[in-house]
This record gives sequence, structure tokens and C-alpha cells, in this order.
Amino acid sequence: MIKSSSMRRFGFLTILLAAIAILSLSCSAKKNCGQIRCVKSFDGETITYNVYGNGDVTLVFVHGWSCDSRYWREQVPIFAREYRVVTMDLAGHGNSSMGRKIYSVESFGQDVKAVIEAVNANKVIVIGHSFGGEIVATAASMEQKKVIGIIGVDTLHNVEEWFSKEEAGKLIGIDGFKKDFKASVKTFVEQMMGKGIDPELKKWIIDDMSSAPPNIAISALEEYTGTIADKKMISVFKEVKAPVRCINADLWPTKPEANRRYMQSFEVAIMKGVGHFPMLERPDEFNKLLNRSIKEIISSKK
Repeated sequence: MIKSSSMRRFGFLTILLAAIAILSLSCSAKKNCGQIRCVKSFDGETITYNVYGNGDVTLVFVHGWSCDSRYWREQVPIFAREYRVVTMDLAGHGNSSMGRKIYSVESFGQDVKAVIEAVNANKVIVIGHSFGGEIVATAASMEQKKVIGIIGVDTLHNVEEWFSKEEAGKLIGIDGFKKDFKASVKTFVEQMMGKGIDPELKKWIIDDMSSAPPNIAISALEEYTGTIADKKMISVFKEVKAPVRCINADLWPTKPEANRRYMQSFEVAIMKGVGHFPMLERPDEFNKLLNRSIKEIISSKK
């Protein structure tokens, strides 16, 4: 009996330790190193973030739809040499909690605001990819004394562009996401890839985004269509005084003259032949453009 009981305890301990090891490896791989920190957003959702490096200026990187902080892995080690770099997971993404009922641009903006306040940053440049562009702009409107600049990555192509909520839903293909989420994400993302993208990177992005919780991803898309229909970004940029810079692909046209009607300052750099994920597809070229945009914003504030 003693031997059997000991073996059972040993077996349980072995399984427990193995589970902890697997979880640790998974977390480590996902977060790309650094200690995970947490802060509560406005509604009690737990938002996770990482901090790297030191500097007078803090760069807050915000991912796009159905992505997470890992999508900035090619930028973190480069920019942490000179700045304090913060990467984060919006509610419902990555390691952040998933209890929110409605995933709106405004609620995501509150997540960014919570992180900015948690790291006690006074000079912040917010950097947002894809619909993260609208999110960081929204956060900037909430933190105007702290945000000195906004950088969009393949986003904010034309804040005047308008579609009804129904039209935007059809263009995005929300009904398809509801019927077969994984297949629809695959089709959706493939259309945004650059022709020269590394096949392994392409597969990783598709597999990763299609594994997102469908209810959260669909809620975010539905709320985003409302943002487009209501032209909310025009109102946001009428309030925001920080300069805006974008690094966009040439998949879709960017309309600088339209944006400048509402933004205090707007400039865009176009990366030709790259897809919707330029920071991963051509990181060296992207990082040079990002560095230039950061320097321009800092210089404008002197």
C-alpha cells in the first residue's frame, strides 16, 4: 500500500511538473522574453504588457485584429536600445483576459490608456498596426498630455472614406466569419500578404490569426464597421494635436490630402511590394522607416 501510494503521488507530481514546464515554455515562446506585467482596464479586464529598455521617450506598440504583442518581435530588440519599449495584448488577445462582452475601438483605446498610465510614461509615441491605428489614435485622444505622436502601420489610409455598416460588413465578409471562422480568416489574410513573403511566416500568421476566439474577433469586426460608418476617426483627429506618421504598404491607396484636413500633421512612407505585415515581412526596411518617423516626431516637439 505504501509503495502504491508513493507511486501515485510521484505520478501526480510528475504530471504537474510537466504541465508547468509546458505552460512556461508556451508562455515564454509567445511573449518573446521579458516579464509579463498586468494592469486593469476601465472595465476590470486584465491587460498584459511587457517593458523593455529605457529612455525618455516610451514607444507603445499595439497589434492589429486577432494578433498580439508577438507581431512586434522584430522591433523590440532594435528600439529598446534607445527607447523604453512597451508591447501589450489588447483585451481578448494574447495573454489578456477575455471577459468583455463588446470589443469596440473605444474599449481597446481604454486598454492602451491603462498601460500608458501603468508605466508612468510622460512622453509617449503610440504605434498601431492595422485597426490598431484607430485604437492608438483613440488612446491618444484620451491621453493628449502624454502622447507626443502617433505612428500607423498599414492603416489610416483615408479617414474620409465612408461605408455604411452593412456595406463595410459585406466588404470585410463578417457573415463568412460567422459561418466558418478558420476558413474565412485564411482567405481574408491571404489577400493581404505580399508576393515575396516567406512561406513559413505566411503560414504562421494565418495559423495564428485563425486560432483567435471567434466570438471576440467577430465582435471586434462588427464594432469596427460601426466606427467606419460613423466616421468616428474624423472626430478623434479633430481633437488630437499630436503629429501622425504612417508606414503603409501599396496594397491600398493612401490619401494624404484627405487626412491632412483633420490631422495637425500627416506624412506617409509607402513600402512597395510588401503586404499588410511590413514589420514582419521586411523588418530591416520597416525599422529604418519607423526610426525616421520616431525622430521626426521627437524633433517636432523640441
